[in-house]
Amino acid sequence: MTGARFPNPIFAALDTPDLGKALEIGRAIKPYVGGLKVGLEFITAQGPQGIRAIIGLGVPVFADTKFHDIPNTVGGASRAISALDIAMFNIHVSGGAAMIRAAVEAARAAPARPKVLGVTVLTSMNDDDLVQVRQQGPLPAQVKHLAGLAQANGLDGVVCSPREIALVRAACGPDFLIVTPGVRPAGAAIGDQRRVMTPAEAVAAGADILVIGRPITAAANPAEAAKAIAAEIAAPAGA
Repeated sequence: MTGARFPNPIFAALDTPDLGKALEIGRAIKPYVGGLKVGLEFITAQGPQGIRAIIGLGVPVFADTKFHDIPNTVGGASRAISALDIAMFNIHVSGGAAMIRAAVEAARAAPARPKVLGVTVLTSMNDDDLVQVRQQGPLPAQVKHLAGLAQANGLDGVVCSPREIALVRAACGPDFLIVTPGVRPAGAAIGDQRRVMTPAEAVAAGADILVIGRPITAAANPAEAAKAIAAEIAAPAGA
């Protein structure tokens, strides 16, 4: 199982604009997670200082930036985010090869090089959505194509739904990072996600990192929720 590269593959998504709330949850759950993710809502509200505050909790931080712009702009944004000592950030693979390379080159120039990931197809999308934006389907084939484009242009891995983990792993090999949102414990509401798996299923399929938000952060006791998910992943198959 490739997820074994990470002792704890859970990155909890602190998707809130409230720095105090993010820090409170982060402190409570950090014994039970492998890292924390900050998304556009938090980054827009709190900026670099907010990201530094989350990094100050002492766990790896994934900046879910999803950059998608002309290569020069993405290169500049990548230089700025890479200077914050984050563990990883991401871009949209659909921005094309030149844009991907600009992000990779900017990250490589940072004193502490972060991993750069490529978003393939958002986990909120399905085949009908691809038709609306005139991307070529079916969806699994589009994810595979974009993962290949990401790997060919130097990205460390991709972000994809749990349903495409095995496909990407087979196409891109064991060393290519697979980060997956759309992970929901059994019985949890799926919200706006469409292509989901349980945490144990996603790790068994070959995911390296699981991004889990509301099942942890919206729980009555986020620390207990994170602890339970970590225990589920660690349990032997069939236990």
